[in-house]
Amino acid sequence: MNYLKRSMLYLTHKKGQSLLLLLIMSAILVFVLSGIIIQNAAVSATNSVTKSAGTTISVSANRNKMFSKMRSSSSKSKTKTITTPTVSNTKIKEAGSLSTVAYYNITNTASVNASSFDTVSTSTGSQGGGMMKGGSGASTGNITIDGVSSTKLTSSFISKEDKIVSGRNITSSDANTKNVVIEKELASSNSIKVGDTITVKMTTSGKKKIKLKVVGIYKAKSTSSSGMPGSDPSNTIYTSYTLPATITGTEGKSSTVTYTLSNSAKEKVTTKKIKSIINSSSFSVSSNDESYQQLLQPMKNVQSFAKKIVWLVAIAGTIILGLIIILSVRTRQREIGVLVSLGESKLRIIGQLFSELFVILIGAMVIALLLGNFVGNKVGNQLLAQQETTSVSSTSGANGGPGGGGGAPGSSQNGGMRGGAMTSQTTTSAANKKALKTLNTSISPSSVIKLGGMGLVIIALAVCVAAISILRLRPKDILIGE
Repeated sequence: MNYLKRSMLYLTHKKGQSLLLLLIMSAILVFVLSGIIIQNAAVSATNSVTKSAGTTISVSANRNKMFSKMRSSSSKSKTKTITTPTVSNTKIKEAGSLSTVAYYNITNTASVNASSFDTVSTSTGSQGGGMMKGGSGASTGNITIDGVSSTKLTSSFISKEDKIVSGRNITSSDANTKNVVIEKELASSNSIKVGDTITVKMTTSGKKKIKLKVVGIYKAKSTSSSGMPGSDPSNTIYTSYTLPATITGTEGKSSTVTYTLSNSAKEKVTTKKIKSIINSSSFSVSSNDESYQQLLQPMKNVQSFAKKIVWLVAIAGTIILGLIIILSVRTRQREIGVLVSLGESKLRIIGQLFSELFVILIGAMVIALLLGNFVGNKVGNQLLAQQETTSVSSTSGANGGPGGGGGAPGSSQNGGMRGGAMTSQTTTSAANKKALKTLNTSISPSSVIKLGGMGLVIIALAVCVAAISILRLRPKDILIGE
């Protein structure tokens, strides 16, 4: 074990060289550790995003099938109507009970006419505002009834486009009731308060009236610019999904449902299961993981970059240490020649070099553990900020997006194009709000083990490179002054 004592004596005798090696090794390990903890933080953040991004799967009417059925209709009427297909609530709830589904929101829509109150009309240019109470036998009323499982689960409330200002939201407990939530402007213009009762008329039968109880008042940010009575978002009334079904004569059935997953990574398998449960060609089942992908991509980029940091620093560190040791061996040739001539094996001399670097490695690891988390935190969050800026810039340049349902105001009239654009904007907004602003970097026991392993590999490779020159040394030639 004399070579271990010699290694300690050499390190204490060559303080300047030992300090230089300590600084170099510390710098290498600091960046290696930074890369490791950034990578670990990115993996943890990716798992968090996977569970919280809110990927949705929408079940809605197949428009192609609807138009095809309308064209093939044998009705002699010149005006052919589109019949929106429905699916049994039993099947909807069966799909909602899947373990991968966090929650779901059923959506039904109906159109009625105001009876005991006036609608809100937005005027533009020379068009004047007014009210429409369903006269002239119109099949489309001036009030939109949006039935949902819960208003909190609709895209407009999630994105804060709509928010409750008085009373409460519609919840699952409102099923089979006539409780409603109305818009603030509609309530103000008609002096309606929470607890009041309002009356609407059926569009199919102008004489049949329905009394609704106001349990909440919400405020909508968006307004209509069409100037058409009934087109203003203030004329949208939220209620339970059971009421529109009663109005349209489709009790126990619904036209749209949006499932939100508990784990975005299970999107494909969940979509397949929902399709098998719904089992209807009249419905299309589509997923929207735009929010998930927007949040996931920056994490993947940071994780990939951190992995590259680890490997690049490790390779560069091995080369640098190898060159330093080779130069050190050249200055220690006489020492090595004397040792070998006294019977010391070359392998033990190589072991001495390894022992010297191992002692320096221990000191460098202590310094790396003190500085690594600070450096990793700064570098990781800077990378994350750059990746999020790039992601938001690329997203803002794209238009449109997959429709996602969820009860947007006015969806009964123009749910196709408007629904797709609104869902895309809502998804982007939700992604921006959920986006991680910082990486939670920390040094875990596994990080220390990885750092120690990488350090050992680095010094082992560096010593192996230097060993080539040691094994080629001829002590006799050194001692006679070659």
